[in-house]
Parts: sequence; C-alpha cells; structure tokens
Amino acid sequence: MQLNMNLSKWICYSVGYVFITSGILKLLVSDFKALFISLGLPFPTSTLLLVALIEIGCGMLIAGRMYVNFAVPPLILIMFGALYLTKIPVLLNKGFFSFAFEARLDIVMLILLLLIWQHIRGKKVI
Repeated sequence: MQLNMNLSKWICYSVGYVFITSGILKLLVSDFKALFISLGLPFPTSTLLLVALIEIGCGMLIAGRMYVNFAVPPLILIMFGALYLTKIPVLLNKGFFSFAFEARLDIVMLILLLLIWQHIRGKKVI
C-alpha cells in the first residue's frame, strides 16, 4: 500500500481525529464535568457541552476538509483557553518541565491548527 496523499491532508485527518475523539470523550466521561466545575467557569455544564460540540463539529469539518476557514478559529480559541485555564497553573505551581509535559498535545495541536490556517489563508486548497 502506497501513501500518496500530500502532507496537508494527513494534518487535517490527524487534527480532525484528535478533536472528534476529544469532544466525544467530553460528552461520555463524567470526569470532564468535574474538571469544568473546578475551573470556575460560568455555567460549566453548558460550557462543557458547547466545547464538546464545537470540537466534534469543527473536527469533522477539518477531517473532511470542508469549510476549514470557519472550523479552525474556534478550535484555536479552545486551545488557547485550555492552555490558559489548565496548563498555565501547572507552569506556575509545578515548574516548566511539568508544564512542558502536560501541555505537549495542546501545543502540537495549536501549531497544527496555525499551519492549517496559514495554508488556507495563502489561498491554497487543502
């Protein structure tokens, strides 16, 4: 089997996969509700549902390479929110190396989203 797809397709499939699975788990695993409550967010249950649905919907759009220009910005915002709310406290309380380990997926996903955004803003078709 030969993999002749270009890199941008693989990036879209991987980013979509991560967000789809993350969103589904937020809906199915009750630990996420407790996490959102502990973050002190207003309306944590509604916020959790909204974040999960955005992750699933936008992840599907990116994986399907449809309306990517509308799907990327909300996910970038979610990644910045996740870093700010859950990873910056690790940096402040446990130090850089704990932060670097805990934030590794968030940072990689943010970089990949920015690459996708740059690619579509350059008017190239993904």
